[in-house]
Amino acid sequence: MYFAALLARTEDGWEASDTELDDVETLSDLSDLAREASVDDDTVLVYIEQEDAWFGVVRVDGEEDPRIYVSDAAAAARSSYGEILLTNELLGRDPGDDGVVDLESLDLDGTEDGEPEDEADDDEEDDVGTTSKGQIVPSGPIGDREVLADLGVDKKELLALDSTDALGEIAEVLGAAEVLEAVR
Repeated sequence: MYFAALLARTEDGWEASDTELDDVETLSDLSDLAREASVDDDTVLVYIEQEDAWFGVVRVDGEEDPRIYVSDAAAAARSSYGEILLTNELLGRDPGDDGVVDLESLDLDGTEDGEPEDEADDDEEDDVGTTSKGQIVPSGPIGDREVLADLGVDKKELLALDSTDALGEIAEVLGAAEVLEAVR
């Protein structure tokens, strides 16, 4: 199950609204949605979570480029909403590099030269995921770990959050827990 919400900072605090992402196909679409919710080009946070799997925070400040944090890139890669956040820039790829796996170079039977696969190789496979476009994505947190530092959630605290109620914990620190809970 997914949950998505916008938190817009105002001079009176935070305003929350739930949002549908059905018409959002790109990070640009998501940024535009956030800017529409902005009051006087102030900060807007877009929260997206897939229950117990991953969460993402996109911060939009006026016309600046969005800042993104995703708690688990490999888990997000298996989600159409997560793929919106996993841009080439975030993944450290050149825009021309599509990161698509060359299927002809893969060892599809799990063996090399007829030998059984090593058990250590199984662990390595758990450390990556692939998007629907075949792009390889690392497991674990990715993005701007300081995205919320000036709002009271530093890098260490952000990395310590698990996916069960991370957005609620972030909202609590921001003083926006009640408004966020009202839209859940």
